[in-house]
Amino acid sequence: MNETAAYIRKSLQTLYPPQEVRSLTCRVIEYVCGLPLHEQILRKDRQLSSAEKKRIREVVQRLERWEPMQYITGEVSFGGLSFEVNPSTLIPRPETEEWVACLLRAETASGLRVLDIGTGSGCLAVTLAKRLAGAAVMAIDISAEALATAQRNALRNRVSVSFRQADILAEPASAFPIFDLIVSNPPYVKECEKATMARNVLDYEPHQALFVPDDDPLLFHRRIAGLARERLAENGTLYLEINAACGALTVNMLREKGFYPVTLMQDLSGKDRLVIAHLPPSESLGL
Repeated sequence: MNETAAYIRKSLQTLYPPQEVRSLTCRVIEYVCGLPLHEQILRKDRQLSSAEKKRIREVVQRLERWEPMQYITGEVSFGGLSFEVNPSTLIPRPETEEWVACLLRAETASGLRVLDIGTGSGCLAVTLAKRLAGAAVMAIDISAEALATAQRNALRNRVSVSFRQADILAEPASAFPIFDLIVSNPPYVKECEKATMARNVLDYEPHQALFVPDDDPLLFHRRIAGLARERLAENGTLYLEINAACGALTVNMLREKGFYPVTLMQDLSGKDRLVIAHLPPSESLGL
């Protein structure tokens, strides 16, 4: 196995940072051979079969083409749950996992009505359906392929979520019922930021779920805020993941729309990541 690990590291060392090479090496061996890291350490002398070596070469070739490991394995962990991912969905990020954990600590009421806008893999909707007691969760996405993936993830994690195909930019607010929570990780990467993005994101993840025009970076956030203003119940809350460069801009937009208080939160790396917004009771439809 030592020889195989050395082959993986050598193949990837000019493409990925050293720490990522080490991580990918362990993940490739675990994926192909079924050996988690502790067993790899204990069984360094294990001889791999010719079939395992062939499969490892195939995986390494895909990594050399910058294909994300999550798409190769077809799954990712999020919030302690397992999710299918594929090129129709974004790969859930640890930064998103962070703020969902914050949400779960803050929202302790039972029977909350939740809307997830742009559900993708369903990681938000399924996690909230699993972790919020008695929650009734609806999730929408413009992509039929993403919705099919999200539906499989709901079955995979044994939760009930109401899925619906909808274009949030076109769907009238009146088409939705009242919710206690509205959550979204909408497209927010500006087109001009493509030049700085990693190839494994730019070449493989769905652009429809990533990018917004340079001249309208709050395109989706503004529309979601408008819907939330009409469809949040009394004491309801809006959770929006944001572009780190647009924190103040997003906060100001929400305040102009009548949300108060509006809280800007940073992720563990110190970047603006999440906006939490409330409507004063007199502004909500829950009265």
